[in-house]
Amino acid sequence: MRYRLYTECIHGHEFYDSKLGVFKVPVYLTAMFEQPGETLKSDRGVDLKYSREENPTTRALEKILAKLEESEDSLAFNSGMAAISAVFMEFLRKDVSVVVPMEAYSTTIQLAELFSKFGVKVVKAWPSTEKIIESVRRDTRLVFIETISNPMLRVVDVAEIAKFCRDSGIVLVVDNTFATPLAFKPLKIGADLSLHSATKYLAGHNDVVAGVVCGGRKLIVDRLWDWRRRLGGILQPLEAFLVIRGLKTFTLRFHRQCESALEIAEFLVDHPKVEEVRYPGLKSDESYRVASRLFEEPLYGGVVTFKVRGGREATLRVLKKVKLIKPSPSLGGVESLLTYPVISAAKQIPPEERKLLGITENTLRLSVGLEDVEDLKEDLDKALGG
Repeated sequence: MRYRLYTECIHGHEFYDSKLGVFKVPVYLTAMFEQPGETLKSDRGVDLKYSREENPTTRALEKILAKLEESEDSLAFNSGMAAISAVFMEFLRKDVSVVVPMEAYSTTIQLAELFSKFGVKVVKAWPSTEKIIESVRRDTRLVFIETISNPMLRVVDVAEIAKFCRDSGIVLVVDNTFATPLAFKPLKIGADLSLHSATKYLAGHNDVVAGVVCGGRKLIVDRLWDWRRRLGGILQPLEAFLVIRGLKTFTLRFHRQCESALEIAEFLVDHPKVEEVRYPGLKSDESYRVASRLFEEPLYGGVVTFKVRGGREATLRVLKKVKLIKPSPSLGGVESLLTYPVISAAKQIPPEERKLLGITENTLRLSVGLEDVEDLKEDLDKALGG
């Protein structure tokens, strides 16, 4: 039986040991499985012989994630980049091109560019719906986009891009990390694969690294599963258990983080030491209209990006003066984190491209946690010198 998303986060994979009365998914810390004259099969028909290939705890997580994204199946990896690697290995070949936004997680762009060694052509597009579509060429096999861009929080019309890709026979992969399945489900509007760094909102406690790809069973089992098996990128059972545990509070956490993020964005808009605020939930933001149309709930993510008046020196002072908020990369956890994109998420984007994108040396990205929003505003106000 399929329940609503809030229930699936808690009961998405039912386990019950009638002898012990245990209803929690166990952590199967085993490297191998018995082969009593034949190879056992997992529930999706693949060999169950070695935990590098398939593990029951990891499989339980995959069933939950597939239900959240409303996909036929999913694969859990030991990081978001491991998930992207498997996707690129499957679809990128000599003499084909991949379209990626100029503004994306810089490691994703770097990984795509590594494939140029093998004859793959990388086309970097301006992060707008029109420019991404215009960048598609005759040899384009894959389009890779983010629901909410990192770090400037632009939202493209994923539905329009999905229709174009579907009509053109091109595979569309959407990194849905910032929006999460609670706000948006890319597969419902025609994307082929939805991908997450589960390190972020899904696990949610800044204590585990994980990735996931969701999609149709043919893509997941017949094509990507074998890449994961060969590359050794499966999520380990203990980490899978931690993500399962995090998912039980995911909906509550994400709601609270989005509400607090909007309040902080509105606070920063009026702050005399802040030059600009980017947040798709602000009605004045360039992405508000498309985000409001795309997202299933009025939730715009838990990340706020802003620019500090006074340039690099003033910005570095803010990083050093925050007390409650931690100056650290990553996002989506219970603790609020403040990131300096030019030395982290956007570090490898060429300086001239960063300038065009507005990723300046006075840009900060705030991942809002679960602290009291008034305490967070006070911490920011003091650090900004307000």
